[in-house]
Amino acid sequence: MTDLVTFGETMLRFSPPGNERLETTTELEVRAAGAESNVAVAASRLGAEATWISKLPASPLGRRVTSELESYGLETDVVRSEEGRQGTYYLEFAGEPRGTNVIYDRADAAVTTASAEELPGERIRESEWFYTSGITPALSETLRETTETLLWTAHDSGTKTAFDLNYRSKLWSPEEARGTLFDLFEHVDVLVTAVRDAREVLGLSGDPESIARDLIDEHGFETVVITLGSEGALAVHGDEAIEQPAFETDTHDPIGTGDAFVGGYLARRIDGGDVAEALEVGAATASLKRTIPGDIAVITPEEVERVIREGGEGISR
Repeated sequence: MTDLVTFGETMLRFSPPGNERLETTTELEVRAAGAESNVAVAASRLGAEATWISKLPASPLGRRVTSELESYGLETDVVRSEEGRQGTYYLEFAGEPRGTNVIYDRADAAVTTASAEELPGERIRESEWFYTSGITPALSETLRETTETLLWTAHDSGTKTAFDLNYRSKLWSPEEARGTLFDLFEHVDVLVTAVRDAREVLGLSGDPESIARDLIDEHGFETVVITLGSEGALAVHGDEAIEQPAFETDTHDPIGTGDAFVGGYLARRIDGGDVAEALEVGAATASLKRTIPGDIAVITPEEVERVIREGGEGISR
C-alpha cells in the first residue's frame, strides 16, 4: 500500500541566473515545480512511499517533468494527453526595491482537463494518505469537480486526507475561492493554511489558535495547522494546541518552503509520529528547503534530524 498519493499540476520553472532580468538574460535554468509534487518529493526523501498523479502533455516538456521528479526517487502515475500544453512559470529573483517577479504561463495546460475517471482512483483508495492543495481547483472548472471527487473517494475509502489552502490571488478572488473551498472541506481530515489566508480568504479573525479552533468547530477537521511564516506554525489537534517555532536558516530560494513543511509533516505522521513531532519535522524540512535552489526540498533524514537536534522544541498546552 502506498503511504501518500498527491494530485495537482507540476509546471516547469524557468529562471535567469542570479538577479538577471528575463528580457536580457541569455540563459534560463529549468526545474520542475508544483505544490503537490513538491510535497510528495519531500515526504519521499524522508522515507514515505509517495506517488504523484496528474495529467501531462505527451511532449518533450511533459516528459521533462516526470523524468526530473523520478530522479528524486518519486513514483509518478501520469495520464499522457495529445491535447493541451505544459504549464510553465518564469521567476526573476531580485532584492528591494525591484523585488522578485513571477510570471505564469499555464493557460490551456493539459492538467486543466483531468477528470477523476481517467486518474488512478484505486491508488488513492489503497493509500494511507491523499493530499492536494487549493491551487488545483483554482485552475479550471473541471479540476474543481475532479478535486472534490478525489477527496471524496479518499475520505469514503478510509484514506486520510490533507489539504493545503495555498491561496493564489492570480488564480481567483477570495470570494470565489471561499465558496469552492467550503464545499471541499467536508472531505478533509487535516487542513493546512497560512494565517493570512485564513483571515483574507476564509474571513476568520482572532489569534491563530482561535482561528484553528473555529475551523475545527465549523468543518469538523481532525487537525488544523496554521503556518505563521518566520514565527513557525501552530496546530490544534483535539483539545491540544501545539506551537512550533521556525528554525534559523539562510534563505537562498524561499519558493516551495510551505510545500517542504507539509511534506515533512506528512512524512512524520505516516511514520507514526504525533502532531508535535510532525510539526517539528515540517519546520526543519522547511528551513533546509530555503537553502536549496529550485522549488523542491532535496534533503535527507539525517539533515532534518540534525536541524532538530541543534534547534529548539515546540510548546504544547
